Amino acid sequence: MLTKCGLSEELPVEEYLIAKEPYYMPVGNEIDIFMSAYRNKLPVNLKGPTGCGKTRFMEYMAYKLKRPLITVACHEDLTATDLVGRFLIKGESVEWSDGPLTKAVKSGAICYLDEVVEARKDTIVVIHPLTDDRRIMPVDKLGVILKAPPEFMLCISYNPGYQSVVKDLKQSTRQRFVAIDFDYPPSGLEIKIVAHESGVDEQMAGFLVDIAHRIRNFKQHGLEEGVSTRLLIYAGKLIKDGINPKEACSIAMVRPITDNTDLQKSIDEIISTIME
Repeated sequence: MLTKCGLSEELPVEEYLIAKEPYYMPVGNEIDIFMSAYRNKLPVNLKGPTGCGKTRFMEYMAYKLKRPLITVACHEDLTATDLVGRFLIKGESVEWSDGPLTKAVKSGAICYLDEVVEARKDTIVVIHPLTDDRRIMPVDKLGVILKAPPEFMLCISYNPGYQSVVKDLKQSTRQRFVAIDFDYPPSGLEIKIVAHESGVDEQMAGFLVDIAHRIRNFKQHGLEEGVSTRLLIYAGKLIKDGINPKEACSIAMVRPITDNTDLQKSIDEIISTIME
């Protein structure tokens, strides 16, 4: 028989603090914009292609602000209950377990909903009261309304290139956020990032970035998405570890982005030309 109903023991908020400063090189004034949004308690939407640095940016800003960062990887099965919390049966008792959004509100953390459009639209509605001047969060199952502290911040990200009529942000959600556009870094900056993150020298990083720019031009010719900075770093790490550069580029930069054999051959030819 269930005899007790209480609050489950919460994980220490320190678990979500970024202990070491992440490596991040600003492309523009995105740091100043984010800091201003934080001071003014404005929610932020990071827009940009996969692997261009949105998540790293969030980690860097959380470190700079000395706030815990609670990240949610959104998916189509994500429910409002997953975000807010649920009752759990433990032995003969029922305990409430906070969801990541509730935990972030209570602790004054930064809550980051990554690839938010992957979540169902009825799930996303739960964030609306936190994104206007009320900054509140009704927890219906507990019959309480949480008031977000000044330190709390809500951020989302998504890739505009993947969206469709079925999967897109509703205007009622979109217009609750200030938006920062992200893209692949300029060549000189991308070379420095790839060299730092992978360990290859800047000459090899330059070759990888050159290949990436040529691959990205294929986006107008059947390629769904250009090769990300993340994949360049993967290729660099394989090369640093002794894998043949041409093979490393093929398995890290070509095969992950397309199954089209004609496109693969075309890009492999580009790699062979540059890596001669």
